[in-house]
Amino acid sequence: MDIPPISIALEELRVPHKIFRHETPVTSFEQAASDRGQRASQIVRSILFRVSEDEFVMVLVAGPAQVSWKILRKHLGRSRISMATEEDVLAVTGYRIGTVGPFGLPKQLKVLIDAGVMLEEEVSIGSGMRNTAVILKSADLHHALKNADVVSLVEK
Repeated sequence: MDIPPISIALEELRVPHKIFRHETPVTSFEQAASDRGQRASQIVRSILFRVSEDEFVMVLVAGPAQVSWKILRKHLGRSRISMATEEDVLAVTGYRIGTVGPFGLPKQLKVLIDAGVMLEEEVSIGSGMRNTAVILKSADLHHALKNADVVSLVEK
């Protein structure tokens, strides 16, 4: 069985993690969490935003939480940002939507971790492969993403 690209990147960084393979296609946060023995808030989404013509930022957010556009724009010092298109996501990350994670990227990308991610001891992230996740400690995720900022991007 193939080793997910995110797992390979984490191995190179010596970050302890586990690979989880779903037995059936994932159709919701609730299903993903249930299959993995986790809560929805432990499922971390990697969302790509376009900041300018050729500048992108990746935001890691816990479960179903929604990133506040107002807070994100203020943090980035930009009046306009947009969600990356499906084509942008593949071109910038090398991964398809639904498989994206913050490791093994083809080029350096600014990553912001919403503070909600750090409230969970263990989280799961995209592995670069469909129906497969990588489970690791949130502290290890943050440590491995040395240049990532932890910021509150979700309105309470």
